[in-house]
Amino acid sequence: MELSNLRPAEGSKHGDRFRRGRGHGSGNGKTAGKGHKGQKARSGAPRIGFEGGQMPLYRRIPKRGFKNRNSKDIVAINVSALERFEDGATVDVNALIEAGVIKNPRDGVKILGNGELTKKLNVKVGAYSASAKEKIEALGGTAEVM
Repeated sequence: MELSNLRPAEGSKHGDRFRRGRGHGSGNGKTAGKGHKGQKARSGAPRIGFEGGQMPLYRRIPKRGFKNRNSKDIVAINVSALERFEDGATVDVNALIEAGVIKNPRDGVKILGNGELTKKLNVKVGAYSASAKEKIEALGGTAEVM
């Protein structure tokens, strides 16, 4: 047994559509899975993470930095990675995935100018560095922004 194989016991979990408190025969009647008495058995039970007034864990732990919600995750590829395509080929995001250069395009693809290129290619991706665009167009290829 490994952590990746752990599963709840068969029949112990209910889906989101399960109707609680619909009689003994339903398997979740009477107390509807809330046990007997206590704060968590009542309506108006405290929110998740509430610790009875003690400073909750999510406020005790120090926070560092921030995550900019407007940032984009751009995949960078060097010009040398385009060398695997045939001369005169059209290179776009789908061609890069099929060739195994990238796995997931995320928010976009940018070609960087590191390495050498010896083939004329028509490249269509999201962005280029100035040196990459120069190298592609020097061989008679095109660097089109999609």
